Amino acid sequence: MDEAMRQHFYRHGEPNHDNENEKRNCHFCQIRSFATHARFPVTIVNTEDDTVLDPHFRFTDSSILGKDVEPTKKEFLTGCECIDSEDCQYNTCNCLQDIEDDSSDEERADGTYGEKPRKKVYAYHSHGARAGHLRSKILASRHPIYECHESCACGLDCPNRVVERGRKVPLQVFRTRNRGWGVRSTVDIKKGQFVDKYMGEIITAQEANRRRAKSHIAQRKDVYLFALDKFSDPHSYDERLRGPPLEVDGEFMSGPTRFVNHSCEPNMRIFARVGDHADKHLHDLALFAIRDIPRGEELTFDYVDGIDDSENDALDPEKQKDMTRCLCGSEACRGYLW
Repeated sequence: MDEAMRQHFYRHGEPNHDNENEKRNCHFCQIRSFATHARFPVTIVNTEDDTVLDPHFRFTDSSILGKDVEPTKKEFLTGCECIDSEDCQYNTCNCLQDIEDDSSDEERADGTYGEKPRKKVYAYHSHGARAGHLRSKILASRHPIYECHESCACGLDCPNRVVERGRKVPLQVFRTRNRGWGVRSTVDIKKGQFVDKYMGEIITAQEANRRRAKSHIAQRKDVYLFALDKFSDPHSYDERLRGPPLEVDGEFMSGPTRFVNHSCEPNMRIFARVGDHADKHLHDLALFAIRDIPRGEELTFDYVDGIDDSENDALDPEKQKDMTRCLCGSEACRGYLW
């Protein structure tokens, strides 16, 4: 911590100390401004060395739209018309219309004659200690998650607004021994529990490629860029889904999950989360625990979700020279990231 910021840090909260420029550049002020700070704070610790976070990095609790990225016009936004929030668990909810039916799964509630039979299809457990946690079937898949949102008639207590309601676990950004910064939680996290979103600046594919080219190590830049390509389809009726997907750049602007490290044997997985169906090209990247995670254990996810050719490429000495070595240390380590 440089001397100017050190003075600012130790004077937090003093009534006569209101230097706005210092506040804007202070990582602690940035995370203290989060709406969830009082109940689910983000903290930063380093007991390993004297390294500090990049002063150019900014913490944010929501993504921002970059140049040439346009939100969907309000007249095209639609939501469900469920008056009773409990109805948002069934296939009769407009928000869940794109979920594929699986007649072998979950319970039914038959409708009256001429009505579509109701079937519980939403992604979460409904009752008990696991309420609001992703069902095992979804955790083991790569299916997108469809949720209700601000355009819906249902209330904020709707059971299908888990990601919409935001992070509910405290997170700590900490310095690891050999992998830079990492993230852990100060509380136990249960299997299927929502942890947080990966956020950043949403940019066009052209801008993402420009930033890769500008970076002196393009592979390092790829660590922070995530394509919003879950619904990309060259035959889609939506022209925004036919072309190259938008990407999220979290290198210099993001939330605490920007510091989550890769593991070939992770304890979290990223899922595409859709609110308004007109915004599929802008879907969220939501991180969920795929097993119980005790407090203090480093949080990780697989940056390529196990889908790449790195294992084969790692056998080729020529290709190894251009590959990024993996330091996860797990028994299932593939040796290289990409």
